[in-house]
Amino acid sequence: MPRNTSITLLSVGHACVDVYQGAVASLVPFFVAERAYGYAAASGLVLAASALSSVAQPVFGALTDRWAMPWLLPVATLLSGVGIALCGVSGSYAATLAFVALSGLGVAAYHPESARVARLAGGGHRAMAWFSLGGNVGFALAPLLVSAVVAGGGLRLSPLLVVPALVGSALCLPALRAVRKAAGVRGRTAGGTGRDEPAAFVRLSLAVVCRSVVFVGLSAFVSLHVQQRTGGGTAAGTAALFVLYLGGAVGSVLGGRLADRWDRVTVCRWSYLATAVAVAGIVTAGGPVLYLFVALASAGLYVPFSLQVTLAQDYLPSRVGTAAGVTLGLTVSVGGLAAPLVGSLADATSLRTALAPLVLMPVLSWLLFRTLPEPAVPRPPEAVRQTGGAEDARPPAGRG
Repeated sequence: MPRNTSITLLSVGHACVDVYQGAVASLVPFFVAERAYGYAAASGLVLAASALSSVAQPVFGALTDRWAMPWLLPVATLLSGVGIALCGVSGSYAATLAFVALSGLGVAAYHPESARVARLAGGGHRAMAWFSLGGNVGFALAPLLVSAVVAGGGLRLSPLLVVPALVGSALCLPALRAVRKAAGVRGRTAGGTGRDEPAAFVRLSLAVVCRSVVFVGLSAFVSLHVQQRTGGGTAAGTAALFVLYLGGAVGSVLGGRLADRWDRVTVCRWSYLATAVAVAGIVTAGGPVLYLFVALASAGLYVPFSLQVTLAQDYLPSRVGTAAGVTLGLTVSVGGLAAPLVGSLADATSLRTALAPLVLMPVLSWLLFRTLPEPAVPRPPEAVRQTGGAEDARPPAGRG
């Protein structure tokens, strides 16, 4: 199977998994309407899915560093879909919480191994960008999918939401066979060789945390902010949220292309500076131009997204699963802890004032990237054996 076909299948499969990350928040209004859940109960469902998914990812990453687990991709895809499908028909809140948590566990199990497999299939940052694009598209489509299924017939139709999981798990199989054949591996297929740079990895992780604070803060409050600043209704706020998510799809692909011309660290550094300007525009501007700043902020936040995953894997070439689990999961969870602080500040002052500190977060990411080197790209073990174990060379600018 051609390499591009494998990446395409993995990307579509990624979309089928990440649609369930966005599905929980999309189901909240239906839980409130049909089951009279309060805001605390509804937020508990979102927390159960996101926190478990984010915190558990490094655990699964460590496991995949020890043993290759390609079978996790179809199994985890099914778990993520089954949990969401059953949460709408369960009678009690405890059961609903358990099914949502099951879906979050499936999402957590999927990402570290899938990022490792995508790196094997594609071999560089552009392949990872296309793989990430699938996840962003899936996340953005979640509200549309949930509305199409549940709005007409209610939560009793939630079992139909398992369909993307069935499709995604089926698409995993030919992609995994192609990757295994290309790598010439029967058992363990973890990363290549190279020297770990833990200090650089920690600085990168801190930069990703700052990015997460901005993205989670905007995701939670940009809809209300745009309504206030434009004088529009809920449709205006929903449009702003859609632009925020849609810009991620553009930014992921753009990041891979820019890294073909400049190195990944440089692209991330300038992206965060551009993001700071865009977030400042969101805070200060009013009227339709707000949508332009939301789009620019989204693109700026997502240009570094896939590049940061490959950077993390290259800073920890002996533990690529752990690297992906931390950058895709744990840092997102830590960044999300800032959302209640933004909400509390908004209650005490105004939403505009509460969003103002978000401008500083991409600046901090830029400062952290200033001290980061462009890492050498570790070669797979078979390439090292063929060259007698020669040292890895740092890639020229524009190669990732």
